[in-house]
Formats: sequence, structure tokens, C-alpha cells
Amino acid sequence: MTHRVAVTGIGVVTPLGIGIDAFWEGVLAQRTAVRTITRFPTDGYASTMAAEIADFDAAAFVGGKRLRWTDRFAQFALAATRLAVDDARFAVDGDGADTGVFIGSALGGLAYADEQHDVFRASGLGAVRPLLAISVFGGAATCNVAMEFGLRGPNVANGNSCASGAVAIGDAFRAIARGDVRAALAGGCEAPLSPLVYGAFTVIRAMSTRNADPGAACRPFDRDRDGFVMAEGAAMLVLERYDDALARGARIYGEIAGYGITNDAYHMSAPQTEGTFNALAMQRALDEAQLAAADVDLINAHGSGTTLGDRGEAAALGIVFGDAVTRVPLTATKGQHGHALGATGAWEAALSLLAISRGTVPRVVNCDALDPECAVAVVRQPLALAPRVVLSSSAGFGGINAALVFTAPND
Repeated sequence: MTHRVAVTGIGVVTPLGIGIDAFWEGVLAQRTAVRTITRFPTDGYASTMAAEIADFDAAAFVGGKRLRWTDRFAQFALAATRLAVDDARFAVDGDGADTGVFIGSALGGLAYADEQHDVFRASGLGAVRPLLAISVFGGAATCNVAMEFGLRGPNVANGNSCASGAVAIGDAFRAIARGDVRAALAGGCEAPLSPLVYGAFTVIRAMSTRNADPGAACRPFDRDRDGFVMAEGAAMLVLERYDDALARGARIYGEIAGYGITNDAYHMSAPQTEGTFNALAMQRALDEAQLAAADVDLINAHGSGTTLGDRGEAAALGIVFGDAVTRVPLTATKGQHGHALGATGAWEAALSLLAISRGTVPRVVNCDALDPECAVAVVRQPLALAPRVVLSSSAGFGGINAALVFTAPND
């Protein structure tokens, strides 16, 4: 690794708000965006709530033919990218070959395919949108972002389940650090709210059934948690060589200093409860950053609100931090914005960087009584702290674990 990597722009599309100021204010105000689903009927579903984005206007971010060529999944990515580029005041260098695009999404355009399948069944092939094939594949978001912004460097879409946004950021970090590119747009996007896609997660009983009280449904590390709550949205970061960011006088939110990724090789929908390989991902990220667990000021946990997931993550943190795990502040915000699968790791990366730059750590909403089997130091009230080092953890189906280390700028 020969180059340091700065984050100079953040763009988010979330149920709590669009843009970093609206998102940050919603998180600090302790608002929850989980409601009863309005997008489609849920008769017969065990879970009937989600964190929907009601005020997203794709035409505000995407114009002309591209608006017609894309579905909600890619439009979220394009909107978040536009916001990030504007936030960074980033201009593409030359022909764009020195800038890459890295985006993670667990499901890509599957919800749009679900919708068009209903059209096909009802009205035949002639009624299906002609551009369906180029709208739903996993790389549709990365390719549309590349074309919209003239980015001709590496173009990588990954489908690493709920860790995919963090994986995309980690892969972009590595590409810049190695010298493959000078800059990258990286993050995650997800638009999973369709009857079949959402229903598939109810079938496997992964989601909360606290339908009578949606705002309290997602409960990270709480003893009464019963599953995650699905959400939609996107987040994108502008990553640059640190020296380039300094040279152009860019505002630097923080530095990406380390990345680790592992697989439990254990089960498709359940984590390894001992947390061994989740811990290994965290340790590898710290090792690459040349930092120790004792240097970490804040843990931004995956905290999905599932019984096994939170216990496995707490066990992993115990391996990495030892007895100090009960003293290092831990935040987890899915209780407010839900779990947007591949986008959430990128949301949490954004929140890690905002904590560094704005000097406040959000509380863990809905963790009213800590599960005694989760020995972690959840933040009970917003904490006035400008962390110098943040460890952000993500995990997903298939046993995928990813960890990122963010540090405060030191120039």
C-alpha cells in the first residue's frame, strides 16, 4: 500500500432524509423511520413494516434517457453519487480512467424484476418494459454511475449480501492505496421493497414481527429483539489519494486506514455464534491500519437486531477487545433507519465519518435492556466525542464479514 486514502464527499438517500445534513439531524434527533408498509399489500405476511423512502424524486437527480433506462435501485445510486460529488466538489480528471466505481447491492434490481414479472403474467411479454434486461442486473448501478459521470476506471459491482456496501468501500480503498486509480466513487444501494422479495425474508423468519409498534421493532442488542426491519436507500463516498485531496484544498472527513474481509463458511443465513471469523475481519482491518484495539475510540456495529447476529457480533468484539469491550462506546443505528441490506454498511461508514468530523456519537435507539449475552458498551445518550479511530463492522448472509477502520485527518 503506497497511498493514503481520504474521504472528501458523502451522499446519502435514506428513510430519515436525503443528504447528509437531513440524515445526521434525523439520527441525532432519535427519530425512527420504520412504518407499516404502504408500497404493497401485506395480507398473510408475518412482518408488515419497513423503512420506506416516501419523498424520493429521481427526476431531481437523474435526467433524460437515463431516467427512463433505470429502476429505483440504480436511481438511488445515481442520486447518492450526485450528492457525494457535489459535497466533495470533485471534478473528474482527464478522460476519467483514473477514477473507479465500486458499488455493493445484495439484490440489485430484483424488486423491479418482481414488478415486471407481474406485468408479464397479466399482460404478456409485449407489456414488459423494453429495457428490463439492462435495468436489473447487478452492475446496472455501477455502469449507469460511470456513464453519468464519465468514469472509465475499474467498475466493480458486488453482491456480498448485507456486507456489500462495506466491501465496495474496502475494495475502492485498496485500489487507490495500491495505485490502481487516483480516486473512486464507492458505496451501496438497495431497493428491495416488492411483494416477493420482501416476502422471501418473511418466509425465513429473519425480520421482526413487532407489527403493532413499528418504531420500536428493530432493537439492536436489546434482550427483546426479534429480527431486523427492511429498508431501502443508498450511500456513496468520494475517495481520493490523500495528497490529491490536500493539494486541491478539499475538506477531508477522515481517512480509510484499514479493511478486513472473511467468511464464516458455516451457514447461509446464520452467523457462526462464536464470532471467530467476524473477529478476524476486524483484526485484519486494524492490522492493516497499523492500529491496536486499544486505539479504537468508537465501534459502529452492524447491530441488525437479530438474536443470533447480535450475539455473534458481540462475541467477535469480545475476542478483539477483550475486557475493554465493555468500555469502548458502541453505536448501532438500524433501530432508526432499518436495514437496507447492501446499502447499510455504506450508511454506517458515512455515520462513522460524520461522528469524526462533527464530534457527536449517536445513541442506540430501542436498546432499552441490554441482552446479558451481549457484553458491549452501547451508547445510551448522544455522546459528545470526536473519535480519532472508528471500527465499523458489517456482516451478511452466507457468513460474509467486513470491517473498515476510519481515522481522523491528521494533516
